[in-house]
Amino acid sequence: MSISFLLVLSAAVLGAIIGSFLNALSFRFNTGRRILALSGKDGRSRCMSCGHTLEALDLVPIFSFIFLRGRCRWCGSRISWQYPLVEAVAALLSVLVFLSVPGPISYGFWLLVWMTLLFIVIYDLKHTIIPWSCSIFLAALAIIFLLASQVGHPMSIFGIWGLLAGPALAAPLFLLSLVSGGRWMGWGDSALELSLGWLLGFTAGLSALLLAFWSGALIGLGILFYQRLPWHKKVSVTMNMRSEMPFAPFLILGAALALFCHVDFFSQIYLLF
Repeated sequence: MSISFLLVLSAAVLGAIIGSFLNALSFRFNTGRRILALSGKDGRSRCMSCGHTLEALDLVPIFSFIFLRGRCRWCGSRISWQYPLVEAVAALLSVLVFLSVPGPISYGFWLLVWMTLLFIVIYDLKHTIIPWSCSIFLAALAIIFLLASQVGHPMSIFGIWGLLAGPALAAPLFLLSLVSGGRWMGWGDSALELSLGWLLGFTAGLSALLLAFWSGALIGLGILFYQRLPWHKKVSVTMNMRSEMPFAPFLILGAALALFCHVDFFSQIYLLF
């Protein structure tokens, strides 16, 4: 077994463990319950149906869900698909970061960035809101990235573009929120885009923003079309043209495509300067 395979496997395991933590965090965040405590009634993980304290066998990322066939070992109630799905996505992101970013410090930094973004996706899908604490933390990481990227060559054209990328890309979303009073676009989306612009740069960030709008439009139209089919009533979620649909997941999907798949429609724009 090669060292490279072991490193990739380790990255996947670490990502899955973090994903398990993000699942617990998504249910406890802003509820007053403890997050990191290992004892006490608020600290230990419990079945959300019967309240039984879960043991180590119940908490192995991904595999516990498979071995238990998606049901609680104590009461037999169904376990939400959120748990293995988030853990699997976190594992995949960890591997992608490991393969894309060389060096342990860079890997640790970008893993922290993408786990924060994953939590924003989970929370926005559940509550249609982006916690400001997450936006501030992500902005702090983005500023650290900007400062670190300018070491040795301050005030370069790339540095100026990078500094302006965040405000420039966030401005359209902010204006949509301002004009509509937050009805067309949530205020948190522009704050998220500010950080994504700083992290991705102007051209990749603009590409990611376009991908977000395109994917959001496709998904929205797809849901509307599906609901016109005869069997749409079997789906509990319904929407119309005025329904609120979280946009942060699409912003983050666009960022993932731009970063990991190297999608940049405007990469040649620097040649103009």
